[in-house]
Amino acid sequence: MQTLDEVSVSAPATKSGLRLLLLPLVILAGMGLSVEAGLLGPLGVQVGHLWATLSIFGVGSAILFLLLLFAGPQKGPALTDLPRWQLIGGFLGPMYVVVLTLATPHIGIAMTMIAILSGQVGKSVLIDHFGWFGATRKKVNAERWLALGLIVVALVLIARG
Repeated sequence: MQTLDEVSVSAPATKSGLRLLLLPLVILAGMGLSVEAGLLGPLGVQVGHLWATLSIFGVGSAILFLLLLFAGPQKGPALTDLPRWQLIGGFLGPMYVVVLTLATPHIGIAMTMIAILSGQVGKSVLIDHFGWFGATRKKVNAERWLALGLIVVALVLIARG
């Protein structure tokens, strides 16, 4: 069983063409999160926040099951062979959706999303800087601090608006 320090996650250098293709896809996926918040907030009010979360994960699990069924065997170690800390995401995903479902009806989609973005970017900068979870280290420089500061400014402006 590997420990956190023994795992290194370093992706091969990506070609700029692939990066140009992936960036819009990631932006579209981020837009999907805003749509998800817009759908989950009212659903949580109608059926309860935990039922709304369960329904979204149930639909997602069914879709993933079908994709895996048609994709065939996957490479990699058995789930039981993975370090336990790598399975934390199974806890974090539902917690994220429950918070999204609770917050959106009260503070709105824009405020919810910019608050999420603030937390994601802030933690991502720390993960990159310290190389946590086996990530390749990227020192925090002035540009990264400025980017994080601008996101916090956006959070404040949206909260006041």
